[in-house]
Amino acid sequence: MPSVSSRKPLWLLPNLLSLDAPLVAVGWLWVFSKTWRLGYHPWEAYVALGLAVWGIYVVDRLLDASMGMVSDGALEPRHEFHYKHRVFFGIGVVVAFVAALVLVVTKMPMTIFKHLLLGGVMVGGFFGLSLIAGPVRGEVPHMKNIFAGVTFAFGTAMTAYIYRPEVGIFEMVRSHEFLCFAVLCVLNISAIDLWEHSSRSPDVEEKAGDELSLTLPLGLLGAFSLLFALRDDQFASRPFFWAILTGAALLHVLNRSRNRFSPDALRVLADVALLIPILVFWASFEM
Repeated sequence: MPSVSSRKPLWLLPNLLSLDAPLVAVGWLWVFSKTWRLGYHPWEAYVALGLAVWGIYVVDRLLDASMGMVSDGALEPRHEFHYKHRVFFGIGVVVAFVAALVLVVTKMPMTIFKHLLLGGVMVGGFFGLSLIAGPVRGEVPHMKNIFAGVTFAFGTAMTAYIYRPEVGIFEMVRSHEFLCFAVLCVLNISAIDLWEHSSRSPDVEEKAGDELSLTLPLGLLGAFSLLFALRDDQFASRPFFWAILTGAALLHVLNRSRNRFSPDALRVLADVALLIPILVFWASFEM
């Protein structure tokens, strides 16, 4: 198995340490809390979500690293890093899950327990697909990406929504905010797989299909975000949809200029494409 260089660029460290997804989750949790005008949203909600997301992503990368990808010597840097330091990450996962559970049980509203079962089923479905399908190189795991994106969006939005006990969870999943964020998450996760698949494929039709698989839904997401923003006469959710529109636009720019970047750089930039919209939301919200 190839060794991990000790001289990794600093900009790659959040990805190697699985800190990118928790940062995105915590940032968008703040966006949801402001959009839904939560009068009370304590620190433990952010910490519990960040720890849970970090633990899930570490487990996923450890599973990917151990299921065939090790034996064929095809580990990507983040998987190789996790496999090399699997003892450290294993201990970290246990600590993170225990700490998140303690915060949920002792600090967070009891209403969260009504929704954790659904969230657990979604996480289980995600890992089930990972175990059944395995890390097949050369294929785009569309179903796994959809499960991952929707589950990520559900966990993030739900951690804000539990502080609105007067509104049911099914109203949340039908809300324009949740649906747009879920689609953005799915496209963000799928983008890297589509880019890598397109770069490896010599088939022109496959390349065109990969391009359309990303360009078309990004265009639709941007159009719907613009529509929802303009239809909001009260300006309550306009900053949210400006942020979604920004994320879709940034992913489109990356899609058109992907040949200029390395795969590692594209992974980091795909995360940045979900972080910059938080700044756009903040600027719009404060205006």
